[in-house]
Parts: sequence; structure tokens; C-alpha cells
Amino acid sequence: MQTDVALTVAGSDSGGGAGIQADLKTMEAFGVFGTSAVTSLTAQNSTGVRGAHDAPPEFVAEQIDAVVEDFDVGAAKTGMLSNAETAGVVAEKIGEHDLRAVVDPVMVAQSGDRLLSRDAEEVVRDELLPEATLVTPNAPEATTLTGVEVETPDAAAEAARELVSMGAEAALVTGGHLQEDEVVDVLADAEGTTEYVKPRVEGGATHGTGCALSSAVAAELAKGASLRDAVARAEEFLYRAVRFGVDVGEGADSVHHLVEARNDAARADVIAEARDALDEFAETDGFRHLIPEVGMNVGVATPYALEQDEIAAVEGRIRRTRDGFVASSVRLGASGHVARYLLALREHLDAGAACNLRNNAAVREALDATPLELISIDRSEQPDEVREGEGGTMEWSASAAVEAADGFPDAVVDAGAVGKEPMVRLAARDADELVERVKSVAEEP
Repeated sequence: MQTDVALTVAGSDSGGGAGIQADLKTMEAFGVFGTSAVTSLTAQNSTGVRGAHDAPPEFVAEQIDAVVEDFDVGAAKTGMLSNAETAGVVAEKIGEHDLRAVVDPVMVAQSGDRLLSRDAEEVVRDELLPEATLVTPNAPEATTLTGVEVETPDAAAEAARELVSMGAEAALVTGGHLQEDEVVDVLADAEGTTEYVKPRVEGGATHGTGCALSSAVAAELAKGASLRDAVARAEEFLYRAVRFGVDVGEGADSVHHLVEARNDAARADVIAEARDALDEFAETDGFRHLIPEVGMNVGVATPYALEQDEIAAVEGRIRRTRDGFVASSVRLGASGHVARYLLALREHLDAGAACNLRNNAAVREALDATPLELISIDRSEQPDEVREGEGGTMEWSASAAVEAADGFPDAVVDAGAVGKEPMVRLAARDADELVERVKSVAEEP
């Protein structure tokens, strides 16, 4: 089986969160075979860099030659180059082998430790940038390379255009260091400038973000994607990898390089879990009395869900019958209301499943008899723009519930509004817990 190949020319991170380790994990996650040329060995962990031992520049060149002579390298990326001699050799080899190269001008580690000597900055600027298909500096790196003080997205755009004028085919200035409510990355190329805007993840993973982004772009280029498509795909990947980072070590959390692969692998599982929940409900006395007039739905999220098509639910809702209920097939993306509510909860806490129940005196009395955390919300308190907007009520309800709860908002009692049926929304950490909570309500006298 043949596969696309990418090359990383970078330093080794013994902590595994950045450097060639992060590059190779990312390339593998994108379905690309990763090869490497190691420029430096670092002794580091999640808290900082303790030491570094540089490979001789001629040996870095030998590694690159060995890879390119044997593999059909579709794209390369550069990371830590450490010194001027190595930076010069890498620039020379990229040109000699006519490689499409993503240049991540790594200057300082996330911990603050310097990874590029000051005399090497000039070599990166004068020799490596003109060989770059794309250069991906963060704001401080862009300032160092261009002299533009990058403190706003507009300044980032100016710096990106300046990097293109300095010889790079395109430049992506990342905005994680900027003091903005959102993270704004700015791409400049021959077509103009484009912004990639993402919510800022408070407390999200920060170790290895630059490595993961540049490696993702290189992997997509190796697969034949256009530059703009490669950047868009990498941006999408990085947001999820940062939001669901890996908590290892005592320092900064690491980017979760396999987050999309593991999320995709769980799609069939959550469909099965939703079906199993229906089977459990069919055997639960009193369940049919919990189903609202407008119908009920059950949503089960993949572990790293961000979109409605990553929530398994019942097609067309669960409907009450004289003797029980009817439900159609379960599929991803079948739910609107429950999926939006569950996704909104996940912005704040670890919720994996949710459903809606009838809101009447009997259900409320049954809820009071359980140990569940009950929250009441009043739709009259919604801002006008939420009430009048499309689909905003579920997001507002989730945020209001989280704010009011003393912990996890197990059950939210919504009195409804004009034309809106009163409802109870149950949430749980997973499908099994949701089933137990529904049963606890159904079986109360």
C-alpha cells in the first residue's frame, strides 16, 4: 500500500509534546507517512527546556538527502533549527530538492526558552524564507522577522504581507499570543488576506501548537491539497486538538494530535449507545409518560464532539403511543434541539449525553424525589437577540443552567413560552448515566 510522504526537519522534544515527536504524530493522524531529519536533541518536559545538543549541520544535510533520495516527499516542514549553520544548510537543501516547505520559524519555546540563536534569525529571514511555500510565525516571531509590532489582527495582516514581500509564497501569522477574545490567525498570499477566527480556549493545550499546525499543513500539501485548503483543514484540526488537549506532566497541556482520529472512531459506538438507550427505555415502566407532546430525543456525543453531526440521535424524535412509544432509526446529526443543548453544555463541562422530558406536575414531583441537581430557567430572561435568533435558546438555556448549578446541571426545568411546550432537559456524562437518570424519574410513583 502506497501512501503520501512528508518530511519534518526539526528538533527532538523528549517530552513528546512538540518537535519531531509532535510532527510525526500529526502527520500520521492526517494519513501521511512521516519522515524526519533531527536538527537538535533537547532535554525538556512540559515545564521547560533543560538542555540541547545540536546535530552537526552536515549530518542534518545527510539526513535530508537520505530521505529525499529514497522517498517521494510531497512536502516538508521545518521547526527548531537552533543555529545559523543549520538554518543555512536546511535552506540550501530545500532549494536543491525543490521541496514544498512549511517554515515554522521556531525561536522561543512555549516555556520561554530560546531555541534559535540570534545570528540564525538573519539566516532564516534572508535564506530560508525565500524557499518557503508557507511561513507560520506566531505574533512575537512575526515581529522579530518583519519589525512590525504585531499586537492586533490588523498588524498581523500587515506582518503577513511583509513576509510575502520578503520572499515567502504565503504567510500565516498566528494570533494565540494576542490579547483578543478570539484567536485570529491571518493568512496572506497572492490572492490577498484571509482571517481564521476561533474561540479562545481558556486553559486549553498550548504545548506544541505551532508544531501541530505547521505539520498539519505540510501533511495536507503532501496529499495534494491547495495551500488555502491545507491551511483551512489545519486550522480546523488545531482548534479541536487544543480544546481537548492532553493533561500530562506538571506544565502546559499538550496538543491532542490524534483527537480527530479517535473522535471519528467513536461514531459507530455512540450510535450503538443511543440504540441501547432506546432498548432500555422500552423495558422501563412509566417511560411513555415522560415523552412530551412534541416528542422526545436522546443525544449521545462522540468524545470530542463539536458539531451536530457528531451527536447520535433518533431520526424524527421518539413519539408516545397508546401502549408505549415509537422511534425511527438512530443516526449522527438527526437532532437539532437536543444536540445544540448538549454541545452548548460541553462548552462548560464534560457532558456526553442529554434528552428532553415532559414537564408536568408528576414529572416534577418525580424529579424532586431523586438526588439530581434541579435548575429552573425562565425564558423571559433571555435577551431579545437570543429569543429572536435562530437556535439560540438552547445555547442560552445551557449557559444559564451551568451558571445556576452547584456542580453539574442534571435536570433543567423550562416553563416554556408562548407557543413553546414546557420541557425538562436531562444531561449526563455518558449514555449509561443518562439511562439511569431517566429510569429514576420514570420509576418514581
